[in-house]
This record gives sequence, C-alpha cells and structure tokens, in this order.
Amino acid sequence: MKNTVSTILEQKNRKDKITMLTAYDYSTAKLIDEAGVNSILVGDSLGMVMLGYEDTLSVTMADMIHHTAAVARGCKDAFIVADMPFMSYQTSIYDAVFNAGRLMKEGRAHAVKLEGGEKMCPQIKAIAEASIPVVAHIGLTPQSVNAFGGYKVQGRDEEAARQLIQDAKAVEEAGAFAVVLECVPDKLASLITESIHIPTIGIGAGAGCDGQVLVYQDMLSMYGGFKPKFVKCFADVGEMMTAAFKQYIKETKAGIFPGKEHAFNMADEIIEKLY
Repeated sequence: MKNTVSTILEQKNRKDKITMLTAYDYSTAKLIDEAGVNSILVGDSLGMVMLGYEDTLSVTMADMIHHTAAVARGCKDAFIVADMPFMSYQTSIYDAVFNAGRLMKEGRAHAVKLEGGEKMCPQIKAIAEASIPVVAHIGLTPQSVNAFGGYKVQGRDEEAARQLIQDAKAVEEAGAFAVVLECVPDKLASLITESIHIPTIGIGAGAGCDGQVLVYQDMLSMYGGFKPKFVKCFADVGEMMTAAFKQYIKETKAGIFPGKEHAFNMADEIIEKLY
C-alpha cells in the first residue's frame, strides 16, 4: 500500500508502529521499499556514511537533491522524507520555502525534514502553508553539534525536558505532521508522544515513540567501528561484504575467476582464421 501523510497519521491513531530507514541510492531504496518499510529518510547523514565527512555540516542542497532523486526512482510505496541541509533554511523563511520546494520538485521527495523546535516554527509554518509536508526534528539535532559541544543526550534536566515538550507542541502547532525525537530519555519521549497529536519517530528515544528510524548502515554494521548505544545490529552485512571482497581478490589472483561458465564462446574455426 502506498504510504502517505494520511496513512502515517492513521498509524499513530491505530497504535501501529511506523517504520523508517535511511537510504541514499536507487538500489538500496528499492530493497528497503520492497521489504515494506513505511518511510525512507534521505538523511543529511549521507555526508558521513556516503561522502566520508566527519559530520553533516558540509552536505549541500545539490547533494540532497541528487541522492533524494535516486531514492525516489527506487521506491513505489515508501513515503520519502528528505533532510534540509545545514544553512538551507536557517537563513530566512524565503530560503526555507525555496529550498524545500527544490527537494520536492527536483528531488521528488514527499516531505522535508528540518532540525529545531520553537525557533524554527516560522520556517515550518511557511513551508507547510506552501503545501509541503514537514517533519520536525528535536532533541539531539546533529547540525547543531558545535553548539551542543558534541553528540549528547538531550532533555535530562527539568528545564531542558520542559523545553523539549514545548518544542514538540510548538512544531505541531506550526504545521509539522510528524516529529523526530533523537537521543531523548525514553520516559520523556513517551510523555511527548502522549502530549501531541502528530506521530513521533524515535532514534535513541525508546520504544514509547510512535515509530522508529535507523541509519541502515548502522543496523547492518557497515559504517566504521563506532556503534551508538541505540543501534541494534540486525545483520553483520559489513563483515559479509568484506569476506566477499577478499574471496573475489583471492579467486581472481588464483585464476579461478572467471571460470568457463562466466565466459562467452565463439567458433574455433573463426579463431583459427585470425592467426
């Protein structure tokens, strides 16, 4: 079934957990879509897992449009959410609406995601009023890593927790149809989920959220040696890939690959005429 804003909102009401995974290319998106995930996030995390940057800050609009369009070509049913990269929406309301529109028109996304709570409500409101679905993102917002002083759990003290609740209510009021909660204590995430009418998508926010999202390279152990606490390895694909690459090298050097079954034939009499 085709996933839409309406079906995702209905999932919260039915208490049917929403599933979301990242994807950044056609072939991976096609596999994830065929598996039946509700939503695919083309995250600015591509800066780290696809482009080798140390954080998400260097990702450009061109990067996001390029990868979102590739993902869109691989999907039939998944709802595609594209991240708005750093400084594509913070600078002005005009820039926010213009760049959100580019992700929809050129990238063929179904919705955009931007980081920030109350302070970003003017941008959220303007984008939503332009008929572009918006997913908000609060808690640990990676584009603010320098302001946070690192990747840290958010909302642990009373003041910070109250601010996160206020942020969640504010983005809902501004027009966001869903909100990502990243690295938030599970009890606080559950309270936020109960306090708003739009779905919450957790990453490091416990099981009380309306849905979950993971970076697919993390869940498949494909990205480096660092594993966040909130990540579960569902298959060690990274190790399988490395083993396969090593076997290919071994068989090629030994002359085992390619074998006769991998080669194309032609008549011997034609070959003889060539000498």
